[in-house]
Amino acid sequence: MAITKEFLIEFEKQVADLFNSGKIRAPVHLSSGGEAELIDIFSRVSPSDYVFSTWRSHYHALLKGIPQAKILEKIISGNSISLNFPEYNFFSSAIVGTHIPVAVGVAYALKTNSSNNSVWCFMGDMASETGIAHTSIKYAARYNLPITFIIEDNNLSVCTDTRKVWNTPTLSYQNSTFANVLSYRYQSEYPHAGAGIRVQF
Repeated sequence: MAITKEFLIEFEKQVADLFNSGKIRAPVHLSSGGEAELIDIFSRVSPSDYVFSTWRSHYHALLKGIPQAKILEKIISGNSISLNFPEYNFFSSAIVGTHIPVAVGVAYALKTNSSNNSVWCFMGDMASETGIAHTSIKYAARYNLPITFIIEDNNLSVCTDTRKVWNTPTLSYQNSTFANVLSYRYQSEYPHAGAGIRVQF
């Protein structure tokens, strides 16, 4: 089944309703915006490729082909911000930047073993400015590793303007010469955490 923009939006609305009604008692970070861009990116991701994501990974998991029921079960049980499905080569981390060097390590192993598979590593715009992201992208470029980095840019670090934080109109990734750095801009209808009604923390 081809996943549509409407399907993704409806899934997050379902999660938002469950969270606001108190049926999900752990943190959630919901996706909104960029559906078309993600559908395009995942049209190039094969089932055997590896995907590494952040705490905001519901869309990524759905587009990777993980069944909706499996994802929802994990979210309801409290794992929204750390969805991991090894059987689908899908991993995420709730700690900023920690998944990035792991993704590079997997890409290195794939190249060493002459695999035809690739790695797709997602991060936010503020994470893309961290040293761990810079080092990982530079290493992957220098060793020509089979990895693509995708920066999901909403120009926010929680509630802070990323470009104001760094006092620059452009972020580092916008000047990258590594062909395997992609990005898209989006604006979410949801807050950084939660779904806008129930107070979380």
